Amino acid sequence: MEPLPDASESTPPPASPPPASPPPASPPPASPPLASPPLASDPPPTLRRVRRRGVTGSIWALEHAQDFVTIVVGVVLIILAATLIVSGVISFFIDAVHQSVSFAAINLLDRVLLVLILVEIVHTVVLSLRAHRLVAQPFIIVGLVAVIRRILFLLSNQETISSAELGLLIAMVVAFIAGLIAISHFEKRDE
Repeated sequence: MEPLPDASESTPPPASPPPASPPPASPPPASPPLASPPLASDPPPTLRRVRRRGVTGSIWALEHAQDFVTIVVGVVLIILAATLIVSGVISFFIDAVHQSVSFAAINLLDRVLLVLILVEIVHTVVLSLRAHRLVAQPFIIVGLVAVIRRILFLLSNQETISSAELGLLIAMVVAFIAGLIAISHFEKRDE
């Protein structure tokens, strides 16, 4: 039997071949494609560049003005939501002392749902600022919360509710939920 070779006596593995050089770049085209001759009605090239810069500058200014207005609207909505929360809590305690707690709770719930609608609108404003496109889902949520708010308001009153109005509101809730399901289905399919 032959003895096994010692690891220190082993020869190094052969070197790997050098990496292949990149293929040569293709030669540039022999001549640029022929352009159609300018028409008599075409403005000179310098005027065309000025027009493009003017249009691009106008678009840039309009986009930034839109962003500014959107930010102002978002800030106003946040201030309005904070004001509604504070006034709702204050009126809750005043109504709880002078009237029943259930009446105060109904009014507070109405204000909280209105604040939730405002917050969803602010969320839509933020999404619009980020993507510069409108997203349908927050609008559907705002509509759903508004319909639920109306149903709760109608059910909390002591008056009788017409079955047609209640049926219409329930149908709207079903339509909004179906819209949410459809939008999430289409968004998953797009990704």
